[in-house]
Amino acid sequence: MRVALFEPEIAGNVGAVLRLGACMGVAVDLIEPTGFAWDDRRVRRTAMDYIDHVEVLRHASFDAFRETVGAGRLVLFTTKAQQSAYEFEFRADDVLLFGKESAGVPQAVADTCDARVRVPMRDEVRSLNLATTTALAVGEALRQTGMLPSRR
Repeated sequence: MRVALFEPEIAGNVGAVLRLGACMGVAVDLIEPTGFAWDDRRVRRTAMDYIDHVEVLRHASFDAFRETVGAGRLVLFTTKAQQSAYEFEFRADDVLLFGKESAGVPQAVADTCDARVRVPMRDEVRSLNLATTTALAVGEALRQTGMLPSRR
């Protein structure tokens, strides 16, 4: 399972997702351009030393990223989806895609995805933070597939 961030804009969110990836054993794909310099100290500050324990793959464009997905499904998390992530059946080779904080993904990107799901929330609010949504999504997907890490 992998997490992909489409053109993320906030270094702190990326750092938090990198830390999540390290803790849960999930690789993180960054689809450029990003809204910050990759060497931005805020990424390392948020990810801390966890950044050394996560596989990070950077892609120059969505097309370059799409070529790496292989047989895995591309599952887009979007507030525009009708299906709840908690009713969706995840697979171990899924790639969970999240759009940029200000605008999500363009329609052309959404159209290439194999599935679209959402994290249910109250109607009165617009959306969750990117890192929070990613954590909920990864937790549910790993739970369903029996891939949650465990301490022994």
